[in-house]
Amino acid sequence: MNTGTTKAERTRNFIIEKTAEIFNRKGYAGTSMSDITEATGLTKGSIYGNFENKEEVALAVFEYNRSLVFNTVQAQLNKAPTYFEKMMVYGRVYKDVIASIGNRGGCPILNTAVEADDTNVPLQLSAAKALLNWKKNLVNLIEKGTEAGEFRQGIQAEEMAVSIIALIEGGVMFSKVTNDYTHMDRVLATVQLLVKGMKA
Repeated sequence: MNTGTTKAERTRNFIIEKTAEIFNRKGYAGTSMSDITEATGLTKGSIYGNFENKEEVALAVFEYNRSLVFNTVQAQLNKAPTYFEKMMVYGRVYKDVIASIGNRGGCPILNTAVEADDTNVPLQLSAAKALLNWKKNLVNLIEKGTEAGEFRQGIQAEEMAVSIIALIEGGVMFSKVTNDYTHMDRVLATVQLLVKGMKA
């Protein structure tokens, strides 16, 4: 019987899933090889048999953690019938996203961006790519919503997209540092106000 995945792929996925929360909580520098072997129950040899080094594990884990957030948001976007409602998803769903990822160490994009900076270029590039894709998706929604007559003409889509992302990520940071997630409510209310202000 062919399950579609090889034993090596299943082992890689197992390592990623078992270490995802550790990397998200402790960061790349703070996660040791013994953390990885302890979480997985595998030997160092088995880890290195599936990944070239710790950095490769970290990159795979970042993509896994990022996709958890992306898939949660995407599921809500798919249900939203209009471009306005799709934009409002960002003002609503992040409360649930933050609640779920808060238990897993916070937002992987923010965590990785803060830690990686110039010390780990591949991780920094992964975080940058995630942010730029998010911005591109928002710009696309705003432009399509404007074409459909849902949003007023003259909106600077890129500026609006960057502002929304900065608000959400800033809200995540503020909430996490203070351990008070009511700050996220205020930030998301502001995101909703921005989106309502775009209506035609």
